[in-house]
Amino acid sequence: MSEREVVVTGIGLTTPIGKNAEENLDSIMAMKSGIAHFPVDNLPDFLQYYAQVKEFDLPQNIEPRQQGQMKFLNRGALLGFCSSCEAVSQFREKLADIPPGRRALYVASGDFTKIGYEFMYPAINDSADSNWQMVDQIKLNNAALNKVNPFFLLESLSNNLFSFLSAYMEFMGPNTSLASLSPNGGNALEMAYRSIKQNKADIALAVGYGSWITEIPLYELEGLGILSKCKYGIHSYKPFDRNRDGFIPGEGGAAILLASADAAKQWGAVILGRIKGVENCIEFPSDRCIGVPDKVIKRNILNVLKETGCRTDDLACIIPHGSGTRKGDRSELRSIMDVLGDKKSDIPVCGLKPYTGHMGAASDIAEVIFGIHAVRSKTVPATLNFQETEKECSELRISNSPQSCDKSHFLSISYGAGGQSSSVIVEVTSKEE
Repeated sequence: MSEREVVVTGIGLTTPIGKNAEENLDSIMAMKSGIAHFPVDNLPDFLQYYAQVKEFDLPQNIEPRQQGQMKFLNRGALLGFCSSCEAVSQFREKLADIPPGRRALYVASGDFTKIGYEFMYPAINDSADSNWQMVDQIKLNNAALNKVNPFFLLESLSNNLFSFLSAYMEFMGPNTSLASLSPNGGNALEMAYRSIKQNKADIALAVGYGSWITEIPLYELEGLGILSKCKYGIHSYKPFDRNRDGFIPGEGGAAILLASADAAKQWGAVILGRIKGVENCIEFPSDRCIGVPDKVIKRNILNVLKETGCRTDDLACIIPHGSGTRKGDRSELRSIMDVLGDKKSDIPVCGLKPYTGHMGAASDIAEVIFGIHAVRSKTVPATLNFQETEKECSELRISNSPQSCDKSHFLSISYGAGGQSSSVIVEVTSKEE
């Protein structure tokens, strides 16, 4: 099978640190975090810290028929929609030259927007007694007719954005909707990459989105023991730091538009980078229980290095998952040290989630975009809130200040519960190309 070179031609970001890619990249360079304190009655204090998107811009040219369909998109899906439109915006005029069947679409939803039954509260509040022990069924029925969104079920479906985007942009080639946690966005990027590489599509859009900041997701994530207790306030998300104690959630959307290199050159598209390879694998903990394996990403990194023919010497930086959990970060850093060997002090390692909070599937794709910007600007972002890592990992180059870099490739990694991991190596083009 003839395999083609795959390039990045468009990016889109809607996150707590910016409503578009430019604002996000400026915020990263300014070391600005979107994590804030949001006081809520009856919510434990440490659950009142998260990263929220303050504003986002919907396209202005949406037809009335499409506006009706957008009623089914929940908040997380709208963030993914905004980032998708931005990623395709500079390419819109060229779309007419590409048959819809040659446009691939892969959407990853790690979204918790509609978990729970908050939509029923107004109706139940009207029909329950003062002690909330009994509900008047007739009152509940009447209140539900007037106070419950009739689209509540549709808003909870994880493939709504996929369905809407495929129609809105006429991406009708190879496609699927994924619904999982990390590394869900990495999976979508891999499928988009392979659809072009294997000549099944000429362009492919990979989208990740998620919102983890409403009360029920916050309680569920805390129940898993993976959220920070926020004893340092907004500075509590401390990936790789010896005082880390979990992550702080966020919300957002991220999208990358890929194309074959030949097609991109023919269309005169700007080429931001080349996807050299993507790998996925899974490791199991030694006790075969759900947890973090001893070296969760080692085999995955070795696989992607082998696939691409890239050496560790070629890497400008490594962007690990950086969940900020005790076991997770230790497992990642041990994997990286094993792979780098005597080069462990040469290559910058940075954790980027303290900027945006953990956005689920959106973080996987957003961090690839941040990596492209880092290499193009020859500056690896600071790992916010980092002070000192554990002694066994002290040789790694992790810093709370920006670091310079002069190589053209970077490695971005994501892993999730159960030991699944995804790695991508991108060769970044210079600003002059």
